[in-house]
Amino acid sequence: MADVTGGFATPLEKNGELGAELALASERVANDINRLILSGELRPGSRIRQEELAARFGTSRIPVREALRRLEMNGLITLKANSGAWVAKLDLGECIEVYKIREQIEPLALAESVKRISEEEISALEKLVCAMEESHDVDEFLQLDRDFHLRSYQPAEMMELYGLILRFWNRTQQYRRAFTSFIDMSGRQVINYEHRLILEGIKRRDADGASQLLQGHIRRTRLSLAENPAIFAVQ
Repeated sequence: MADVTGGFATPLEKNGELGAELALASERVANDINRLILSGELRPGSRIRQEELAARFGTSRIPVREALRRLEMNGLITLKANSGAWVAKLDLGECIEVYKIREQIEPLALAESVKRISEEEISALEKLVCAMEESHDVDEFLQLDRDFHLRSYQPAEMMELYGLILRFWNRTQQYRRAFTSFIDMSGRQVINYEHRLILEGIKRRDADGASQLLQGHIRRTRLSLAENPAIFAVQ
């Protein structure tokens, strides 16, 4: 199973104090909790009860506790003393800050990717763009959108940068879901058109052009989020 938490190791793992079986259980639980958060089942600001998760996943509380530490390092969980674990929540200002950072780092990743990307990878990106253009389901569209962008950065082989990007995507996922639910089909068509332009830039091996298009794509979303503060009332 792929580690969708960003590949961070907990201090216990670094010290070798966790057995292999416990480490695997912790990774599995972290991936399961991650999916619950990104799917919207666990909403921003909601409390996470370790005993309930342990029962749900058929494990003890120890792997759950380690999983929550993993997810805290990736920005998805907030651990509070004497209060427990909570799904991380962003206010409008924090989300705008994240998007401003994304405007700078994701074009860098894409520009480096364009220099290395294979024809097979370009073909895979085109299939994702076509699927988005045909999708009418919010959750399906969000997953395709996520896959398109993150996959487009992977050929850069800049793992530190990719880890930062993944962290920011995870932190803003629920707000993108709310935003996508608000926009109408004309708004969705704008997003699809921008994806198509970015893809064409990648096909031309135009690193500067593709990265500039991506920067504008992220900026437009940031400005739209700022114009819809009700999105951040999601609980």
